[in-house]
Amino acid sequence: MPNLSTASSTADAAPVDLETSAGESDHEALRLWLRLLTCTNLIEGDIRSRLRQDFAVTLPRFDLMSQLDRHPEGLKMGELSRRMMVTGGNVTGITDQLQQEGLVTREALPTDRRAYLIRLTPAGREAFSHMARAHEAWIEQLFSGLVESDRRALFRLLGRLKTSLTTP
Repeated sequence: MPNLSTASSTADAAPVDLETSAGESDHEALRLWLRLLTCTNLIEGDIRSRLRQDFAVTLPRFDLMSQLDRHPEGLKMGELSRRMMVTGGNVTGITDQLQQEGLVTREALPTDRRAYLIRLTPAGREAFSHMARAHEAWIEQLFSGLVESDRRALFRLLGRLKTSLTTP
């Protein structure tokens, strides 16, 4: 657990993120985890803000459209929920909004009346394509503070971490 006792009681001394709440006495693995989490939160916050400002869209809406863009044949609601790691209710609410805006279609499956297949409409595909190009440029900009060799090294090291976490 990070050592928070060193923080002053004034608002100016409050930690600005999770990483700054960790002290030198905390385990290196904990500090590394907090640094990863802080970087993730900073990047996600920036992307959320830009999506809202430039496209008046939320990150969950962007994520749902991204999943559908990768699967032009469509996805069942349950599969969307699993891929996005959110509840079925969240997917239903987002899908309802996107359908009202003409960005997705919802088709009942003849083999299972309880299941629906969700697809991007041509307008949805066009809107997502525009957002995806901007999103990619934002990500490139956010990582521009690292030289290419550092980005490759970070990618390789995070890949090793991912493998170690998923290997029994």
